[in-house]
Amino acid sequence: MRNVSLEQTKLKLTQVIMWPFCLLSSMSILALGFSKGAETLYFNLSYLWIIACLLLFERRFTYRVDWTRTDGQTGANIYHTLLNKGLVQVAVVLGISTGMITTQEEAFLSDWPLALQVLLGLITSELGLYWAHRCSHEYPYLWRFHSVHHSVKRLWLVNTGRFHFIDSIISVLASLPFLLLCGISTDAIVWVSAITAYIGILTHCNADMHCGFLNKVFNTPQLHRWHHSINSRIGNSNYGENLMLWDQIFGTYYYKEDSAVDVIGIQEKMPSTFTKQLLVPFIWNRYQDSGEDADTG
Repeated sequence: MRNVSLEQTKLKLTQVIMWPFCLLSSMSILALGFSKGAETLYFNLSYLWIIACLLLFERRFTYRVDWTRTDGQTGANIYHTLLNKGLVQVAVVLGISTGMITTQEEAFLSDWPLALQVLLGLITSELGLYWAHRCSHEYPYLWRFHSVHHSVKRLWLVNTGRFHFIDSIISVLASLPFLLLCGISTDAIVWVSAITAYIGILTHCNADMHCGFLNKVFNTPQLHRWHHSINSRIGNSNYGENLMLWDQIFGTYYYKEDSAVDVIGIQEKMPSTFTKQLLVPFIWNRYQDSGEDADTG
């Protein structure tokens, strides 16, 4: 009996520390990269690290077993990540590094501690991300593109970057000006971008993490699963990319403790192949009115 109690205690402790461990350990790797003047290399290493951790945690501490079964979308998820969201983000990084996109570093902000600059960058860019995300749910034309992301029937780390390229462009255009014009240093911008990448993959993982009070502050897997509910009255919530600040302010925060989301996905039809998913927002009404059935599940 004592052994059972001890195992339960270990499990609960692991569930509590998984999220902060993944985030803080990845940030530590990036910090090491900054100290060596090789932040790009170490960011890539940190992202591989968090992927490895989540693959292990999803297997060892699975949240939903039914989400481990194949849905036929792994290829499409990877293509969207690499060719859509990935290329948009690479374009932004290249634009900043080559000077085509310029930052507005204010002298007094550059003297702030880096942590405060990063916090300011997160809060300001988050405002643009929040409204871009919210509009993508509330305006039908934008939903056509965003629905590609929401059409999955299970959440796991591989569909983190499943976004239509138009959806990715909208998010970047809505948030990047806030980030570039808020006056923080280039190093702080790199940190904001990295933290966004870490939290993004964490929110979609199929590991049974218990985030407690962190749910009030950050976008966590426990919150983001509600956002993916097929019921729009529930799913139209928790729009924050990293922080829950603007959801708290604008009344779109949703968390039902001691409960779990049931069905995720969309009510509309979505084709199963990557190329058709790129095309379908542009022929949305015709496709929805056609005799073809939704086939992403």
